[in-house]
This record gives sequence, structure tokens and C-alpha cells, in this order.
Amino acid sequence: MSNQGDTEGSKTAIRRLDDETIAAVAAAEVITRPADVVAELIENALDAGADRIDISVTGDGTDQLSVRDNGRGMSKQDAILAVQRHTTSKINTTKQASGEITPTTQDGTVPPVETLGFRGEALASIATVGTLKIETNNGGPRGTIIKTNGPTAESVEPTGRACGTTVTVGNLFETVPARQESLASPQAEFARISKLVSRYALLHPMTAISLQHDGNDVLSTSGDGYTSALLGVYDRDIAAQSTTIESTQTVDIETQSDHTTQTATIDIDGVLVHPTITRASRDALSIAIDGRPVNNETLATAIIDGYGDLLPTGQHPIAAITVSLPGSLTDHNVHPRKQTVRIQTADLIADMIETSVSDALSTVDQRQIDTFSTEFDVSFEPLTHSDSGQTSSAAVADADVLGQFQELYILCSLDETLLIVDQHAAHERITYERLCATLDETLPTAVVDPPVTVSLTPGQHAVLDSLTDQLTTYGYEYTTDNSDKRTIRVHSVPAPLGQPAAPVSIRDAIDTLQTDDTPSVADERNDTLAEVACHQSLRAGEILDSSAADELLSQLGACENPYACPHGRPVVLTIDEIDFVRAFGRRNTRRS
Repeated sequence: MSNQGDTEGSKTAIRRLDDETIAAVAAAEVITRPADVVAELIENALDAGADRIDISVTGDGTDQLSVRDNGRGMSKQDAILAVQRHTTSKINTTKQASGEITPTTQDGTVPPVETLGFRGEALASIATVGTLKIETNNGGPRGTIIKTNGPTAESVEPTGRACGTTVTVGNLFETVPARQESLASPQAEFARISKLVSRYALLHPMTAISLQHDGNDVLSTSGDGYTSALLGVYDRDIAAQSTTIESTQTVDIETQSDHTTQTATIDIDGVLVHPTITRASRDALSIAIDGRPVNNETLATAIIDGYGDLLPTGQHPIAAITVSLPGSLTDHNVHPRKQTVRIQTADLIADMIETSVSDALSTVDQRQIDTFSTEFDVSFEPLTHSDSGQTSSAAVADADVLGQFQELYILCSLDETLLIVDQHAAHERITYERLCATLDETLPTAVVDPPVTVSLTPGQHAVLDSLTDQLTTYGYEYTTDNSDKRTIRVHSVPAPLGQPAAPVSIRDAIDTLQTDDTPSVADERNDTLAEVACHQSLRAGEILDSSAADELLSQLGACENPYACPHGRPVVLTIDEIDFVRAFGRRNTRRS
């Protein structure tokens, strides 16, 4: 009998991994790209009490990057230990590592983890996938410089430097070819870094943070508050149109571990940019839990809900919110990179955020809406392709315009149905379909004379050169401003249907084209056209007379898909007369 099965089995036999492979696998969970290295080093600097952090990046960061801080620094002995696995200054016990220690623990001697860095093992993880040079001084007469070869110190020498630490990382992923091959383009990788640094700058406004790329200044904040942070990351206009929020609430919460009740203080502070300046995506929303940037859909939605109808359709706010709460109420161990956090009181915090944001923006929105004392319980149904009868898409064009409400909604009558049309969403759908119809033709453009200066975020500027051809295809022509690396001068814009897009729409076009995925050309094009359509559409506050409203409905009725705007939101809501009959306690409809 053949022993082929034994041979095949031996090829897949279970074996114990060597220490070097174990370390590489563990590091790969945390360090997957250069931006992860920057994040770990920034958090270590913040943990060290630094109020100034300077980041320098060459290329995409794999060749070399460095993070310099003026924090507490390390002694020679601590620096040698810091590059070794399973060494840390940040936790002492298993319970503290898992976050089980709470203020209600009987001995109460070990507090929860309050540091940001990856369990203090960031340096060891980085050393496994790259080379390290650490220069540090904890305030003594002489500092220490350490060079590593893997997670061990290859050389240790004295050096003269001020208190603080500088970590230089080189040859990243040189020993992990698969990881290196999975990286995006150099522009995209640096864009990730610049977005990350921008986020830390906004969420830590009292820390001066700077970023250089290939020797050029990208951003710099002075560390004296939110205005400085907004100036460094965005521009003067955005900084001028912002307001801060601050809220503190003390609540009694039942702990999940032992079901005891603890009193917790929850603090919320941050900065909100007025809804007159928005973005096409949520990328401009920054959220931190106890200082660490996180992705949390519940809290992000709460911020948007706080803005309410102040936001134009399809747009998202620019905001940075930090939530501080007891460590016993959070679990940062959902993922090794800690970008996702589990919060025991997420719904409560979301309510606090929504209220705080709404209150802070109340001076922006001066419109006061009176409420009826009588409940009006009716169902608003979006018009869909499955609707039949007179509320079909073609019939929308035949509806009688009754008027305009809040300079945003067109009220129409169609037999026994009241139609409520979102004028922005309707115009957006019309413009989008007309744009799509011209895809096989040269897209018309309009000259911007004089050229308009548009400021970009560091992340947008980082990918600008790689998107030039695509932006030109969509009608954008621009030149860079040599005196200010963060601004461009827009010379032409797309002008489909004879309506020029706003020059600032190039920012949304960049955001749409700059994606982590690899969409098809058609998807990429359609997304970009959707943003162009959004910018060219009617806005809230634009008054329409009856003839203009009639024309809008006529054009909407001719659309292939009049039911939703390009972003998927409904265009028309309907209320049947029977709903009014029930609400007012009447017996019959007018025609019955």
C-alpha cells in the first residue's frame, strides 16, 4: 500500500512555532502599516506626559519615520527593557490588563489602565518588523541611545539630549514581504498617516503636534486649544466658524461584573464646526475615549443627530469630541489596535453627546419651531418604485403645488394624497441623472475667473498628485500655491447642464476618489458625480415660486429613479387623506 497519505500528512503536521515567528505574528496584529507605528509612538509620547510631539516621515514611512517628544523619557535600564517582549510600565496585574479592576474592588489598590499605548509593548512589536533607534533622557545629565536588531538591544551608548524621547523606525516590514506587498501606494499610506496625526491634533488640542513629510511642513499646532488645532489641520475660515462644547454628568451605573452600583462621572468636551461648512463623508468626525481615537458608530451618529436638520442633505459635520469616563466602563481589548472600544454606557453617552451638540449649536440655528399641543400621529411613507396608482413616479409631475415649507420642502396635492418633496434631494436626483447621461461625452467645464483659493487637509494634499488625471477628467483644473503647501488655486470646475460647480467641491471629489478599496471605474465615477450633483443642487433656504416648483416636479417625474437621491435618501414622502381623518377625529374623507 502506498504511504502517500503519510507523506502528505507530514507536510501539515502541527509544530511549535519558534519565538521569532511568534513575535512576528503578534506584531502583525498591531503593526499592519506605517500609520500603526505612528499611532503607537504618539500614544507612548502622550502617556509620557509630552506637550510637544514632532513627527517626521520619509516617503510612505517604510524607509524611515521618527517621533520626537518632550515627555518624561526613560533611564538607560528602562530603555533596554522597553524593546523586549512582555515588559511594560503600564500594567501590573492580569486584572488590570483585562480592565476588571474597578473602583468597587475591595482592596482598591490597583487602578484601571489609564494609558494609551499598546500595553507598553509598542517598541518590542515595532522592533520585530523593523529597525529601531531610541534616543531618550529622563532628566539626568546624560541620555541613552539604543539601536536594535529585532527585539533586543544591539548597541547601547550615552548621548547628550534634553528630557524626552525620539524613536526612529527604519526598514519597516523588510523581513515581512507579505505585509510590505499589501501596502497601498506611497501617497495613500502617507495620507493615512496625515489623517491620523490630524485626528490626534484635534483630540489633544493642548499638545503641540507637528508633521513633516520629506522635509516639508504638513501641519503644525501650537498646543493652546481648539482654535490652534483647527488652524493647523484646516484653515482660518473653519477655525473662525466653530464652537466648543463641555458637559459633565454624574450617574449611578450597575457594573456588569458584579452587578454592584458605582457612581461615575462622565465628561464630554470638544469642538464643533458650524454647519455652514460640511464634508461629504464622516471622515471629518473625530471621537476619542479617554484620549484614544476610536471608531464608534453609536457616538458618531449621536454627533450627527445633534446637528439635526442644520446639516444639508448628504453632508456631514466637522467635529472632534472626547469622552472621559472611568476605565471600568470601557473595554479597549476588542481588537489589538484598540480602534474599537466596547462601552458599557454607550446609549447614555450618546444621549449626552446629542444634547450637548444640539445645545451648543442652538445659537447657530435661530429658527424656533412651535409644537402642537395635540398629538398628530400619522405615518410618513417614502414614495418607492413599488407604489402604484396616482402616486407613481410619472404622476409626481402632475401634482398641484400648494406651497413651500421652511424653504426646503415643496408641499403638493395629488388626489387624496399629500406629497412632501425635499427640493434639494429632488434637484440632486435630476442633476445626477443628467450628469450620468453625459458620461460618454466630454464633460462641460467653466473657467473660474479669478481663480479661487481652496484649502485642503493634510490627507487630501497627500494624495492630490496621484489624483490629478482623474480630477481633470471630471473638469477640475488647478495649480498648487508655492507659498502655502496646503492650498490650491482652482481654475476650472465641471459645469454640466451649464451650472458650474462650486470650487470647494474639489475637496469632496478628492475625498470620494481617495478610497481604501479598489472600486470599479464606474463606481468611482458615479460616486464623484453624486458629489458634484449634491453641490450643484438647490439648498435649504432657496425660495421657489410656483412655476419653479412646477418645473422641478416635471423634471423629477421624468427621472428614471425619482424615488431616492444618489445617496439613497428618499425624495418624496406621502400622507394619505385617511391619516388626516383619523388624526382630527373625522368620520370620512372629503369624497366619501
